[in-house]
This record gives sequence, structure tokens and C-alpha cells, in this order.
Amino acid sequence: MNPLFVLAAVAAKVLPSAAATLPPGIVPPNAPIAPQAQAKTAIAMHAAWLTHGLAGIFVLAAISLIFLLAIQTTKQEGLTGTIGGRVESSYHGRLGAEEQLKRLTGFVAVLFVVSGFVLSLTGI
Repeated sequence: MNPLFVLAAVAAKVLPSAAATLPPGIVPPNAPIAPQAQAKTAIAMHAAWLTHGLAGIFVLAAISLIFLLAIQTTKQEGLTGTIGGRVESSYHGRLGAEEQLKRLTGFVAVLFVVSGFVLSLTGI
């Protein structure tokens, strides 16, 4: 065993620390500074604008998805709509407002999932 380790262990037991003699709530001037959190991945370190931009897109997609789902009306209410179903023709002319709203909701939902996946890879 190294004699320096033994000496350090004995000195730690014999000499009281300076922090033990200070009143509570007072930090000694030579106290070590707590390490700051750093970015986890290279993308988060070197392209913070990209990760924060993706986070902004993610939040906007989440809010707009909540709004779009709240304003939609359902055509098939309850169990009778599930069992009975709905007859649709194979010919699709111009889309109505409801169909456009469904299409927009699907696009925003895909944007939400993809941006969440990319954000999980960037390590923000």
C-alpha cells in the first residue's frame, strides 16, 4: 500500500474540515463549484439552434394537434356507428372541409411523431 494514501487517510480522520466549523448555510470560499450540465450529443453541442428549433416544432405540433382534434366532429357516434359502419362511394371528388381537416390532422400527427423521434436522437 502506498504510504501517501495511508497518510491522507489518517490526516482526514485527525484534522477537522473547515466546512464542519462554519455555521449552517455559509459556504466556505474555497468550496468546489458544482459541475454544470453539458450537452449530451455532438448535435446538441454544435448545433443548439437545430435542436431548439426542433423542440419548437415539436411543441407547436403538439398544441396544434390538440386543437385540431378538439374541433373535429365524429361521424360515427358510439357503438352503433362501429357496428353499422358507413357507406362510402369509391368516387372522391373535391374534399369537403371535414376531409381536409382530417388530412391536416394526419399531417400534423406525423410531424409530431417524427419531430419527437428526431429530438430523442439529438439528446436535447
